[in-house]
Amino acid sequence: MSEQDYSASSVISSDRVNGTAVYGADGQHIGMIDHLVIDKVSGKIVYAVMSFGGFLGIGQDHHPIPWTALRYDTSLAGYVTTITEDQLRQAPVRGDDWYRDRQWEERIYTHYGLPYYWV
Repeated sequence: MSEQDYSASSVISSDRVNGTAVYGADGQHIGMIDHLVIDKVSGKIVYAVMSFGGFLGIGQDHHPIPWTALRYDTSLAGYVTTITEDQLRQAPVRGDDWYRDRQWEERIYTHYGLPYYWV
């Protein structure tokens, strides 16, 4: 499928989301989508793991942010969020099994002021 075919569609393959830029509400570039996390039962995308900071890929931080915090902007060819870089830096610390820890999920959704995806 050509790039033009993708831009005319409202759906996208997950491999094309990886590497997409993320911008703050002020239009400033704050990071990139590294990968998506999908609920196996519902099929909903629940997190976009975003990379930010660092230089040339070195020293980057990766934070899962709720998918509902992102909105695609065709004029930017990227996602826009109201989440700030400070909020990302102050997000609840996650363990290796963060995706299996409902208490962490509750803290992260509360931190960003978003409704839980599972209700």
